[in-house]
Amino acid sequence: MLHIYSKNIIMTAKEEKSTSNIKAFDPRNSISRAGVTRAARSKWDIVTSRGKITWGTKRERVEIFRLGLPYETIEVIGQKANLPVKQVLHYFGVAQTTYNKKKRENDLLSVRDSEVVLVLSEVLDFGLEVFNNEKEKFHRWLRKPNLSLGGVAPESLFDSITGIQEVRNALNRVEYGNMA
Repeated sequence: MLHIYSKNIIMTAKEEKSTSNIKAFDPRNSISRAGVTRAARSKWDIVTSRGKITWGTKRERVEIFRLGLPYETIEVIGQKANLPVKQVLHYFGVAQTTYNKKKRENDLLSVRDSEVVLVLSEVLDFGLEVFNNEKEKFHRWLRKPNLSLGGVAPESLFDSITGIQEVRNALNRVEYGNMA
């Protein structure tokens, strides 16, 4: 039998259990709550001429980018970021003529480029959300040099997953009122 000693209180473990309002941890409840939270998260999407591509989890994102995205999704990213297609192509390291040919042939982006498109789409949607769907303010923020990003414009970091994650981190700081 376990005894708990405190200044003036002596209880056995049985007595403590009966007087405590703390519930025992049940992992099944925790897992089900996490599932509800995950289901409540927003779903991401990209609309192309082939249809709407939607994902809500990282696993779904992996499935999508492994299959590849059509080249036209580069235009969708350009529209979301208010950037000319030529600049987005520069971030992807794709020549304009190659892009035109691959788009005409309905070719798919590489796995790496598909992943960048999906992650970038998520960050751009998140950015709009942070800026209360005020596109002009968000687009201005993307172009303006940012101290928290080493003095470079957020859009200049769109060429890699790491850069895109840094932009997301800066948006988190904006959302929570920290320097960004």
